Amino acid sequence: MPRRGRESWEGDPGSHGELVARGANVMRGYWNKPEETANAFRDGFFRTGDRISGRDGLLLRLGSNERHDCHGRENVYSGEVEAVLYGHPAVREAAVFGILDPQWGELVMACVVLKPGMVLKADDLASYSLRFLANYKVPRRVEFSDAKLPKSGSGKILKRILRERFWAHEERAVGLADRLSA
Repeated sequence: MPRRGRESWEGDPGSHGELVARGANVMRGYWNKPEETANAFRDGFFRTGDRISGRDGLLLRLGSNERHDCHGRENVYSGEVEAVLYGHPAVREAAVFGILDPQWGELVMACVVLKPGMVLKADDLASYSLRFLANYKVPRRVEFSDAKLPKSGSGKILKRILRERFWAHEERAVGLADRLSA
């Protein structure tokens, strides 16, 4: 947990947790929403909803608490998988999200843009990912693109645009499931 503005990691290297904060610059609560305020704070710390991991003395943001039910309801955090993909020397951009699968509910999907002049096969990226991720977190489907991934004005990759074609006409279509928000 952070202490007086300093970052620290109290977990084992590679373990995951939630980023929490407290201090004079942290909000005191939600206006006229005592129940939400109570849920957002624990032991005086504000729960940000950001998933983090500690590695090599650094705090790594893995993404928000956005979950994808993949492979028999195992939680996969897209930020964790993306961090591994960005570690591959050929990967320039990556976005990870869940796509429908009749057997497992959802599968991990990755949209990847390679660095200029680089060549990479989906199987090679999966083998690389297996060195750092549990098997169920490895992307089962990879699409490579020559174009940059769609981004918001602030530079955030717009996953909802990438996954629209996979979720169109589905009961849990994009925009309807809060856990699939961009």
